[in-house]
Amino acid sequence: MWGVPIDDSRQMLVVAVVLSTLAGYVDALGFITLGGFFVAFMSGNLTRFSVNFADAAWAPALTAAAVIGTFVLGCALGAVVVHLSDRRNLAVRTTVLAVVTGLLIIGSVAATFGASTVAVGAMLLAMGAENSFFQRDGEVTIGLTYMTGALVKMGHRLAGALFGGPRWAWLRHFALWVGLVVGAVTGALAHHWIGLDALWFGAALSAALTATVHLRIERSTRRPQLS
Repeated sequence: MWGVPIDDSRQMLVVAVVLSTLAGYVDALGFITLGGFFVAFMSGNLTRFSVNFADAAWAPALTAAAVIGTFVLGCALGAVVVHLSDRRNLAVRTTVLAVVTGLLIIGSVAATFGASTVAVGAMLLAMGAENSFFQRDGEVTIGLTYMTGALVKMGHRLAGALFGGPRWAWLRHFALWVGLVVGAVTGALAHHWIGLDALWFGAALSAALTATVHLRIERSTRRPQLS
């Protein structure tokens, strides 16, 4: 399904951590811009929607609903990209990253011209689409923009280690969590520095990751031909 896979699990973990870092970075920018709504972490938005709905605070409830709906559209976009890329025998992971990068660039341009609503919309679509990077058989195998699942798995792996299971299996989930935290802290600091224009750094990171994954796939493609 993936064309030529990146078959090294350590490399894939590194990519996942970088993507989690990107998600944390963009989420922090969105959180500050929206005044307390997330562009990557939808559970928080759902809680805000529910509480505001119960309090008849319609404006923030509608904001939360719009944010969640746009994120879902981004997830659907990522799934469509995976489906179409697979049918055309394209490198699916590279294509997904290219779409994420393109959306972040659109958001960065919008931020530069002061169109923060457009910028936030592009950020939401990008974060939704990013989760399709690890989609397989219609299911997301690694969540990149939310850490609840990773923390649950980390706790289970820690318990397993106490009873004779793999000693360090929890570290991969911990690494995802650390990546998100580092990205969020960096995003907050960058926003304090230059505002939403800091999204350009996120777009640059996404572009660099896209190029790296593409080159890795290219090398994997050529390797059999050189033997």
